[in-house]
Amino acid sequence: MTAKITYAVAAAALVVYFGLVGTRGVMLIQHGTLLTVTFGVAVLILPLIGIWFLWKNTQFVQRANRLAAELDAEGGLPVDELKRTPAGRIDRDSADEVFARRKAETEDAPGDWRSWFRLAIAYHDARDTARARRAMQHAIALHDGKPVRA
Repeated sequence: MTAKITYAVAAAALVVYFGLVGTRGVMLIQHGTLLTVTFGVAVLILPLIGIWFLWKNTQFVQRANRLAAELDAEGGLPVDELKRTPAGRIDRDSADEVFARRKAETEDAPGDWRSWFRLAIAYHDARDTARARRAMQHAIALHDGKPVRA
């Protein structure tokens, strides 16, 4: 729940920031010189890119949460079996061990979105965020019946 609240607050702050930047871009364009119009247009492009990025990330999170809820209803969410340090961080060897099992599971059933979902969690636990995101995107595509790149 804390992650959802943090995400909502950060998204709201970004929207306010995009609004402020957008008004500055409009003010520059209204000034009317070639230089200020050029800068104004450039300044307006940045919030558009930011809004697109925020929208795509929000869609990703919603889809991943939908898959998590479905997997939870099936009783297929992975159990947290990771060892932790006294500070609460995940033990690297433990994460690697679980990752090896999840990878083998995914190699045995490459068309199953459930195994890709669990692999994404294992990647995340192993602190490989980029691969975790790609594995989750793969799981979402498989679940939705969309074409999947190899």
